[in-house]
Amino acid sequence: MNTRWRLISPMAASGFNQMAIDEWLLEQHRLGVGLPCLRFYSWQPVAISLGYHQHRYPHSWDSLRWDGQDIDIVRRPSGGRAVLHQGDLTYALVSSPLSGRRRETYKYLCEFLIEGWRDLGIHLSLGGENRRYHRSVNCFSASTAADLVMEDGYKLIGSAQLYRDGCVLQHGSMRLCPEPDLVKAVFGDSIYPPSALKKIKPADLVMVLIAAAKRVFEIEFELQPLSPQEISQACSWSMARSKV
Repeated sequence: MNTRWRLISPMAASGFNQMAIDEWLLEQHRLGVGLPCLRFYSWQPVAISLGYHQHRYPHSWDSLRWDGQDIDIVRRPSGGRAVLHQGDLTYALVSSPLSGRRRETYKYLCEFLIEGWRDLGIHLSLGGENRRYHRSVNCFSASTAADLVMEDGYKLIGSAQLYRDGCVLQHGSMRLCPEPDLVKAVFGDSIYPPSALKKIKPADLVMVLIAAAKRVFEIEFELQPLSPQEISQACSWSMARSKV
């Protein structure tokens, strides 16, 4: 693994922009013009992201609103089921080609999350295979081997991957403090996060996870925020791909 990574400053943006940026960063790395990278971000406005192959969802989602704004529905370039992006923090990393099975790659790349959360007093473990997962529209209704769960069974992090020429994009939602009423409106059930999560500030969490990534992957970061030109290029590239 390359020991020099790009660290991208946290940013809030629309779901379309965030997904375009993630896929574009993978493409830049695949082409050899972009470093491996790590970034954290939030979704503005609130959005529901669908897995790449998830074509069916409740029609009621098209008219959902929150805080006076329509809720975006966007498609991720990665797999998995639907994720509600409100009260969460998303991470994304792009890495050089890795050997081994995908389950082993998940295990390796999730280690910085496990270690970072452990530093905050939260112990996480990888989920197991669950047939119920693929029968639900909701990513957080069950855990898989790609997910991280707390000791009480609460699924805290759901992750998904996209591979291109051996390079990998792994991104995932850390479900910190979702509004129970909104979760119920979207998925039909309420979620009440463990009280320990309410004490964690996203900015502090980001710093802890950055430090964990440096230790686990034995890397050094170069802080390089995304420039307006890069964001524009990523969105234009994504729009052009969608028309092909």
